[in-house]
Amino acid sequence: MNEKSKYLDECRKVIQIEADAIQKLLTRVDGGIVKALDIIYACSEKNGRVILSGMGKSGLVARKIAATLSSTGTPSLFLHPAEAIHGDVGVVDPSDVAMVISKSGRNDELALLLPAFKLLDIPVIGMLGDPHSPLAERCDAVIDVSVAEEACPLDLVPTASTTAALVMGDALAISLLHRRGFTEEDFALLHPGGTLGRRLLLKLDSIMHSGDNIPKVEESTPLKELIVEMTTKMLGATCVTNSANELLGMITDGDLRRLLERGGDLESITAADLMNCDPKTINADALATRAISIMEKHSITQLVIVDDNKQIAGIVHLHDLLKAGIT
Repeated sequence: MNEKSKYLDECRKVIQIEADAIQKLLTRVDGGIVKALDIIYACSEKNGRVILSGMGKSGLVARKIAATLSSTGTPSLFLHPAEAIHGDVGVVDPSDVAMVISKSGRNDELALLLPAFKLLDIPVIGMLGDPHSPLAERCDAVIDVSVAEEACPLDLVPTASTTAALVMGDALAISLLHRRGFTEEDFALLHPGGTLGRRLLLKLDSIMHSGDNIPKVEESTPLKELIVEMTTKMLGATCVTNSANELLGMITDGDLRRLLERGGDLESITAADLMNCDPKTINADALATRAISIMEKHSITQLVIVDDNKQIAGIVHLHDLLKAGIT
């Protein structure tokens, strides 16, 4: 066996050990998890948080689980156990619930922290590699994340054990997500900077062209002037209005091309001769995703935005939506 094959076999072995550890978690989905879910759900119903704590690699896992819970609607935070026993436990509120993570269940810092949780009369959930450890005996609910072996050949470096804890944390978060009826809109509110947040939160009034930036002409405007208006505003179209700023129609670059193909007396052409009298419109408080849907359905690149009185409030181009990350 050459060196390359040896290294590849080692990689496969690590993946197999961790996959086996995850597979065995299926047999641990029991009453302990149900009790933990009930505790966390009751806590969130009274606006409490999940306080996660762990040392070393378990602490890193706790941070990740806290982030996953928070991003799926269960407010959570990480509390370093060593800092907690020197004052940071003050961040904990009696409405909270604690979750401690440990492979051995014999961590000194966590052992010192548990009495503080008990004094605050908050429930404690243990996600532990030894469900019969001293820490387990002091928890209100225990989730068994034990593993047969670590992927490390010395059986020392946390590998399979941290993977198992991460997966169980994801299982808890997603179960709570379903139980709370968490929706795409809820997710968007917690992720306003992400693609989904932009898609579900961005309204047209924040990206539309308004005021003097709206290309518009009146019915009697001659061809040359309306071309100048379209060229100046650079949106590939112009609205046609009456004196009350009510939308009468719309002219696009495509309408101009079709006019040139037909030929004829261009000097006498006015906006009224060219306009589409039934342009697609949308309200300013509509979501940007709705505008995309209309544009795709009708194969257009501009939408006129009107208010409740049918007056022109703005115009939006497909490029504006793409720049805003709405795809």
